[in-house]
Amino acid sequence: MTNVYRLLAINPGSTSTKISVFDNEEDIFTEVIRHPKDIIDKFDSIYDQFNFRKTLILNCLHDKGIELNTIDAVVGRGGNMKPVTGGTYKINSQMLEDLKIGVMGQHASNLGGILAYEIASEINVYSYIVDPVVVDELEDIARFSGMPEIQRKSKDHPLNQKAVARKASIELGGNYEDYNFLVAHLGGGISIGVHKKGKIIDVNNALDGDGPFSPERTGGLPVGSVIDLCFSGKYSKEEIRKKIVGNGGLVAYLGTNDGREVQKRIGQGDQKALLVYQAMAYQISKEIGAGATALKGDVDVILLTGGLAYDQELIQWIEDRVSFIARVMVYPGEFEMLAMVQGVLRVLNNIEKEKDYI
Repeated sequence: MTNVYRLLAINPGSTSTKISVFDNEEDIFTEVIRHPKDIIDKFDSIYDQFNFRKTLILNCLHDKGIELNTIDAVVGRGGNMKPVTGGTYKINSQMLEDLKIGVMGQHASNLGGILAYEIASEINVYSYIVDPVVVDELEDIARFSGMPEIQRKSKDHPLNQKAVARKASIELGGNYEDYNFLVAHLGGGISIGVHKKGKIIDVNNALDGDGPFSPERTGGLPVGSVIDLCFSGKYSKEEIRKKIVGNGGLVAYLGTNDGREVQKRIGQGDQKALLVYQAMAYQISKEIGAGATALKGDVDVILLTGGLAYDQELIQWIEDRVSFIARVMVYPGEFEMLAMVQGVLRVLNNIEKEKDYI
C-alpha cells in the first residue's frame, strides 16, 4: 500500500505568501495570503518579515482546520543561497545562514526555507527545498560572456521548468532524463531553458533582464546604448536597474504588465499594442531557436508554460515560428506548489536521494 504523506508547501512572494497542504499529490487547499505594501515596507529587511509571515501561515492553517501534528514534512521555495544542481535538499544550518544573509541576493523567496525549517522544527519533522532559483547546471561553454570579468549566470525558473519537463516526460512515456527539451517559462520574466537529459545546460538570466523582453523586463539590450544611458547623468544605478527589471518590456512600451490588458487593447484596434506584443513573441521565438543550436538540433519537444501560455494568440505566434524545430506542447500556468511537493515525495518514496547543501 502506498504511504500517504501530508505536506505543507510555502512559497513567499514580495507581497504575498502562498501556502498549500497536500496529501501526496492531492491539493487539500491552497491559499494566497496577501501582504499590503505599506505593511511590508515597514520591515528593514526580508529576514525581518519572518515572524510576521510565520504567524499568518499558522493562523491560516488553524482557520482551515489543519493540525500541525498531522503534517509529515514541510517544503519551502528555495531562495538565493549558493548555486546548486537541481534536486531536493534537506534544509540545514548552512542553508539557513546563506538564506538569511542572501549570499546571492535578497528576495522574498529566501524566507521559504527559513519558514519551512522553523515550522517543521516545532513538530519535529524534516524540511526541504526543491529546485531553488539558483539551480546551476550550465555547461562550461555556456558561461562565457565575451568579457573575462563577467560570467553568464543561471537565474531563471528551474522549479516550474523542471516540473513541466517531468510532466511532459510522463505523457511521452519516459523519464525526464530521457529527453532533450526547450522549455519557455512565460511570466513576468521570461526564461528559455535548454534541458539536456535532465539538466538545464543553458538558459538566459531572466532575473537580470537577459533574453527576450517580457511583461516587465527589457531582455538583452544593445550594450553601447546602455553604456551611453548609464553615463548620461539622467539616472542613478538603482534607476537604471529598475528600468531593466521591473519597468522594462511591456510596462515600458504600453504601461502595463498584464497580457490580458494588452489583448484587450489589440481587440480595440490598438496597432502599437499589437506590434509590441508580436515583437515579444518574435524575441521569445528567437531565443528558442538559439536554444535549439545548443542541442545541435536534437530537440524532442518545445514546452511553453507560465501565465502567458494561457494566451492562445501569443502561443500561436510563437508556434508559427518554432514548430519547424520540434513538436510544441503547452502547459499554461505554473506548477510550483505541486512541483515542490513532488520533489519531497520522490525522496520520501525512495525514488531519488535527497541532496546535501554544503
